[in-house]
Amino acid sequence: MTDDGGPDREHQRPDGVNDATVEALGKLSAALDHVEDARGHLYAFHRLCGSAESTLEEATVMLRDAGHDDVADALTGDLLGRNPLPGLWSFQMVEAYDDGYYATARQIQQRALDDLVAGRRHLFEAEMKELRRTHGRTGHEATPEDVPR
Repeated sequence: MTDDGGPDREHQRPDGVNDATVEALGKLSAALDHVEDARGHLYAFHRLCGSAESTLEEATVMLRDAGHDDVADALTGDLLGRNPLPGLWSFQMVEAYDDGYYATARQIQQRALDDLVAGRRHLFEAEMKELRRTHGRTGHEATPEDVPR
């Protein structure tokens, strides 16, 4: 925390870092938010595929019990255990994304933060908060330590 109740040291730009760098890192942070969202959707897809597989199994048994072997056979032979994408079950998609695109994006972001702003995160957002908050007003504190007890 600074003397004026501003952001903590980890959210203050290091000396010599210009506005363009902070803005560019803010844009990179926003891009990584989208990468994280995409990862979440991929995990949701993975869970839905697993649920669909289990439910299809139940439906197959029920259809067979109801005397509809032809439909149950089609489910068993053509859909149950099928790859959602050629050669891939959803867990393999998750692993490929995590180990490839996601890992690369996070590594590059961390390298940029380490090289450009001493590893400090969310400088753009911290400066935006500082510009928009009303100093001295409840609910507008700079850090948790500034909250009145």
